[in-house]
Amino acid sequence: MTDGANQPSAHLTTATPIAPAVNLWRVFLADQGNSPHTVKAFAADILLLANYLAPDRGLGSLTTNDLNTFLKWLQEGRGVPCSPKTLSRRITSLKAFFRWLNQYGVILADPAEKVLQFSAISPLPQVLSPDEVQAVLEAANTIRRAQKPDARSYVLVSLLLSTGIKKVETLAIHPNHLELDSPDGPFLFVRYASPQNRFKERKIALLPEWIEAFHEYEGQYKLNEQVFPWSQRRLEYLLEDLGKLASLDKHLSFDMCRWTCALSDWQSGMEPNKIRQKLGISKIQWREVANKLQTLANKTEG
Repeated sequence: MTDGANQPSAHLTTATPIAPAVNLWRVFLADQGNSPHTVKAFAADILLLANYLAPDRGLGSLTTNDLNTFLKWLQEGRGVPCSPKTLSRRITSLKAFFRWLNQYGVILADPAEKVLQFSAISPLPQVLSPDEVQAVLEAANTIRRAQKPDARSYVLVSLLLSTGIKKVETLAIHPNHLELDSPDGPFLFVRYASPQNRFKERKIALLPEWIEAFHEYEGQYKLNEQVFPWSQRRLEYLLEDLGKLASLDKHLSFDMCRWTCALSDWQSGMEPNKIRQKLGISKIQWREVANKLQTLANKTEG
């Protein structure tokens, strides 16, 4: 095995059952900088496989057909609902687990490499229409221009609608991630602490009107470590309240703003690969996202 005793996989053989291997895989996932939530979910997915198979099945005896049959059982035979999103994650878990075993020489062939990719497409996301976007921004400006001015809601929602960043990325923005005086124009540098997520890092241009509001905002609030120094739930409430003030029938959320931004870029004719890079997603993820954007665009234009 590669790296010998330095790798948890060094203690495994082709005869080892799945369950003990999962315990060592947990160590590997944690060492790679994955979040506790990810480690727990991935391990639980593989333990489902362990419980499905005979307890004496060794790692080296599993075939692609075994894994495909297991995935079919999850959808049709287990008797517990398996959403498209959950199924997709479980396929990812299988591929990651067996790739790890193969990479470190525990198994010679990877049975998950050619595992069936079920056509499990999640429902279309909700987006804001251009009129609804305008209503939301006007509502945020009402708060911004109130007797006691507060630019926070405008800075938050305008940033989400123009950059398409995710909730976790919003919470992680530090003041030094904003380059407001760059010769090439102001931009946000979306950064990640874990090396595992470095491919998601990117620079996104900022609008001049957002810069103006941000200067008001930083004069109203003390920004030290975070641009938005509140809890995730507090920011969600801000968006919900903004949606009500704008008289939306929809539930304004981070995800809705992200998809609205992506659809706006799609309809404006932005090059697809640039949209993918702006969203910070892989080429594999982009396939489903692009299909959804095309469907949303057809619906709005129809």
